[in-house]
This record gives sequence, C-alpha cells and structure tokens, in this order.
Amino acid sequence: MIALLQGLEDIVRDLAAELGELDEAREDVLRLSREVIRSSSTAIKHVHRGDLEAARGQLAETRSLVCKMLTTADPFGLLRFARFVLDAEKEYCEAALVIAAIANETTPTAEDLGAHPVAWINGLAEVVGEMRRHCLDLIRLGRTAEAEDYLALMEDIYHSVMVFDLPDAVTGGLRSRADQARGAVERTRGELTMALANAQLAERLREVEEKL
Repeated sequence: MIALLQGLEDIVRDLAAELGELDEAREDVLRLSREVIRSSSTAIKHVHRGDLEAARGQLAETRSLVCKMLTTADPFGLLRFARFVLDAEKEYCEAALVIAAIANETTPTAEDLGAHPVAWINGLAEVVGEMRRHCLDLIRLGRTAEAEDYLALMEDIYHSVMVFDLPDAVTGGLRSRADQARGAVERTRGELTMALANAQLAERLREVEEKL
C-alpha cells in the first residue's frame, strides 16, 4: 500500500468533524452578528429621538450580544476575523460613539468597548454620518450654534481618520469611509453656512422693519 494512504481515512474523518463544528459555530456567529447590527441601529434611533436613557439600555444589550458573538467565534481563528464579525463590531462601536458624542461624554476606546481596533476606527468614521443627521435636526430647530459645534466634531473625526494612511487590507475599507465622511462634512458645512446667512438676513429685515 502507498504510504500516503495509511491513516488517510481517519485524518479525513477527524477533519470533517472539525469543519462541521466550524460550520455550526459560523451559523451561530452569523446570527449573533445580525442581532448586534439590529440592536446597534435601535440604539442610534433612540439617540436621534432624544431618549439617551433608552439608547444606553439598548447599548448594554448590544454589548452583551457582542460578547456572545466573540465568545462563540474566538475558538475558531477564521471566524474571529471574518468580515461579518468585524462589521457587527463596527456598528456596535458606532452606536457607542454616537451616544457619547450626543451626551457630551468622554470618547470610549476600543478597549473600553471590548472591540477590535479596526472595528472601532471604522465605527468612528461612520459617526460622521450620524452627526450630520444631528446637525440637520439642529438647523431645522434654529439651534445653529450647537450645529456649529457638531460640525467641528465631524471635522475632527475626519482628520483623525485620515491619520490612518494604510492599505484597506489592514484598515478594513477605512479609505472609502473617510471619503464618505469628507463629503458629509462638506455638505453639512454648506447647509449650515446657508442657514446662518438666512438667519442673519432675517435679523437685518427685522431691524429694518423696526426702524420703519
């Protein structure tokens, strides 16, 4: 008998069992990653509705789901760094950072959140889009001074993200998110400038009317 064939059946049987376990774990992790994304989205919705207490409660649930996801994935190296796992972590980081921004709290680090640094920096990049939404809400309410503060935050985040001038293979697609953040900053600056100009014009008209 050819030496290579000796024990081959046993080796294949053991590997099939291992891959079967990997497949089962992948299904569990994939399900949990979807739950993390849904929970993160709900937390952000609570923020935009002005309910920070509900947002924090939802974020706590999200963190619990992230822990379950990572605990299931960690024994399998391929799963821990799967794209869908990092994407779910990114959404969780984004939700935590949005809450911190709106609540004027200290920025939670990747270590604070128990998340991978790549997920954290990509989550930070996506915060810009949520801050744009918040700025537009403030502009509609006539709270342009607050909107200016959040525009400054958007610019700071964009410049921070641009520090990572590394290949996408390392940063997980950060370059594209940085480009999107830049566009959001530019559009928001234009809209806020227009709102301020309109406010100044309205004030001058009132002054003229009073003199008349």
